[in-house]
Amino acid sequence: MKKFYVTTSIPYVNAPPHIGFALELVQADVLARYHRSLKEDVFFLTGTDEHGAKIVKAAKDSGKSLDGFINETSDRFRFLTRALNISNNDFIRTTDTIRHWPAVKKIWLELKGKGDIYKKKYQGLYCIGCEAFYLEKDLISGKCPVHNTKLDVIDEENYFFKLSKYSRKIRKMIERNKIRIIPESRKNEVINFIDEGIEDISFSRSKERYWGFEVPDDKTQTMYVWVDALPNYISAIGFRENYKKFKKLWPADVHLIGKDIWKFHALIWPGILLSLGLDLPKTIFVHGFITVGGQKMSKSLGNVIDPFVLIEKYGADPLRYYLLREVPPTEDGDFTYEKFNERYNSDLAKGLGNLVSRIRAMADDIGFKKTKDKILESKIKEVKKNYKKALNDFKFNEALRLIWELISLSDKYIEEEKPWNRKDNSVLVLGSLLSVLDNIAELIAPFLPKTSEMILKEIERDKNSFKNKRGKALFPRI
Repeated sequence: MKKFYVTTSIPYVNAPPHIGFALELVQADVLARYHRSLKEDVFFLTGTDEHGAKIVKAAKDSGKSLDGFINETSDRFRFLTRALNISNNDFIRTTDTIRHWPAVKKIWLELKGKGDIYKKKYQGLYCIGCEAFYLEKDLISGKCPVHNTKLDVIDEENYFFKLSKYSRKIRKMIERNKIRIIPESRKNEVINFIDEGIEDISFSRSKERYWGFEVPDDKTQTMYVWVDALPNYISAIGFRENYKKFKKLWPADVHLIGKDIWKFHALIWPGILLSLGLDLPKTIFVHGFITVGGQKMSKSLGNVIDPFVLIEKYGADPLRYYLLREVPPTEDGDFTYEKFNERYNSDLAKGLGNLVSRIRAMADDIGFKKTKDKILESKIKEVKKNYKKALNDFKFNEALRLIWELISLSDKYIEEEKPWNRKDNSVLVLGSLLSVLDNIAELIAPFLPKTSEMILKEIERDKNSFKNKRGKALFPRI
């Protein structure tokens, strides 16, 4: 059986989850569910990143103990996977000393054994928000390009990783699509970045000012958070512990990540893997951010959107639909309640929900043989072909647009055929409509799993027939 291994990034637990990570979860979930529908052996990993200076600061600001704060926030991310009906197989935590730490320790010692880790004194500009050093040339008006904040000057002795040793090989593999980076613009960006010159990277911090795993054989140093975070992708699947599982699943087929951390995945992670002698991930898919009314989400602006609030009010599937249809897969997308309500009413209530209600009303508690209308069947074949291509290209919004074309055609078919006025072939017309609805339910399953399940339960399909049963309105109009 063909395998498919997909991962999300693991978000920091310095704050509860917001709608931006909900986007990443549902994108990854669509891929996982779609590949399961192809009868592939899917493994879907997510989790939380729990080390670093800003975690300690957030815990202190909250007035809670470090362990209590981390556990509580990590649980919120785990609860979000359930609330959004995410089908992940595993949830990894980087503070896990049983599953994660042994792999991280082995990685460090193997990198050191290869001569790829060395110690030197260093002074640099450090952003706590990014947990990263920046060069002067990378700053914008002297500030962090991501957080727009001043950087701290850090002067200390650290361990370094010989990233420069692997930069040319990484470039060659990206250029030849041995690591496929989506979108193409990110691929070109990282190649240009490498061409400007890659320096070795600091892989540890002073234990006095940093919290994380202790560097093996050096109690004065703590591992840099990215040395600890990136290996979650292999620690969770048995690196150097469960040979059979690891060999089966690695390399990852897709790392799904945000645009703020993609360079870590396109440079540092391949460098580590090359040093370890491991295969590189097949695809790195980079999505954008979600703005709110055109502004960046920010605590100070008070515009952070809590996904739990939306799920409680509207349900998981409407939120999944908005994120997958309204937000361009690889670009920034905007959220407002007005846009959400408009998309919900036009596409879900008036579109899919209305079609199901119309067919339900005409075919209530009647048995129908599976029948095929040539026009509808031709459209179904066309949609399925293009739907497959869209998902292979990670164009979630395009796949949904194709399904809604089929919904619109079905509404038009009802208006033209008027089965309520026809005694001669109304059963054939309704049989064709139920067949279309059956296909729609299958196509939306990766996107709207609960809705798909409800539709399939109502039409009671078997090999040769349907029997429609009346149920609740799928999407009551807002």
